[in-house]
Amino acid sequence: MVPYDLYRLLQCPTCSSRDLIVTDDGVACTACGADYPRRDGYLDLMPRGVEFGYVSKYVSEEEELAHELDYRDLAPPLLAAGVRNRALQRLLDLRPEDVVLDSGCGNAKFAAWNADRVRLMVGVDPATLFADEAVKSVALIQGDARRLPFADGVFDKAFSIDVLEHFPREVIDAYLRETARALRPGGRFLVFSNTREPSRLQPLIEVSRWLGRQFVRAGVYDFEREARRKSDHIKALATWEDVLDAMQCAGLRPVRVVFWNSVVTSFVEHVLMKLGEAIVGRNRKNASRHDGAASVGEGTAREIRARQRMRARLQHRGLVYYALLAVTLFMELDLWLFGRLRSGSYFVVVEKPVVRR
Repeated sequence: MVPYDLYRLLQCPTCSSRDLIVTDDGVACTACGADYPRRDGYLDLMPRGVEFGYVSKYVSEEEELAHELDYRDLAPPLLAAGVRNRALQRLLDLRPEDVVLDSGCGNAKFAAWNADRVRLMVGVDPATLFADEAVKSVALIQGDARRLPFADGVFDKAFSIDVLEHFPREVIDAYLRETARALRPGGRFLVFSNTREPSRLQPLIEVSRWLGRQFVRAGVYDFEREARRKSDHIKALATWEDVLDAMQCAGLRPVRVVFWNSVVTSFVEHVLMKLGEAIVGRNRKNASRHDGAASVGEGTAREIRARQRMRARLQHRGLVYYALLAVTLFMELDLWLFGRLRSGSYFVVVEKPVVRR
């Protein structure tokens, strides 16, 4: 979706000029001459003639990852994604008048789930693996967060879910500076990410992981897809002090933090959910393999089949939906019971200070 209101926010990501004109094909900068085409449901606003030292695997391996990520169809916000989404809504307090940025949006599922809560939801990512629902409901841009194609102070709020752990420190600093620049004074930014720090409740968490390893050894399921998804995690912000330092360097002031000690979540993700995937995703007799699954391992193919079949069941909010919603609320106990106890995973809300004159 490329709504007219989006054009009001833009500046040239190549030269930072606001002298842009809307053309039949997209947007053109009259200052530097760069053209930014409109693609199928999004604008290509990648900076021209700029080479970045770090490139995410989701960009460099976009074509190869397209099937494995199974990105086009969205399920309702349930399980771990549901916990993240409910925390996002609660902590960022999205309102109907807000203009909101999802920076590093991935397939833009969080943006799509919340688009009807705000005046304008904008999603930016250098990869274009956007969900079909997001293309319909979110103002999508192919762009790089180190050179955001937005004027200063145009967003009321912003959020970043599962992004910072992928970046080296210099990229994190550029990402946060650009987000701060695009926020209005007093605007708030929610980040969910994780450091390398173990929780004080780690022994309880390890019980679930040990159970999961036993099922892996028995050949019931594996974590092939999760390992692939996390293979480029750098976690340059290794401690909570590093997180606070990065926010301070970007001129952002922390106003609230909730840690995610995954006692309940670990049991659900390493045992319950994986057992469910093993059952729902089993390769039925005479089932067709003409679904692209042959290009990935059996563990990944099984997980993709399970997710596709579950999404089909969740189209109608029946017993399966409400059972998974109950599990989601159960997982959320980790935030309510242990949210003040420091751990690696965290939600932090930061604010761009208002300069008093």
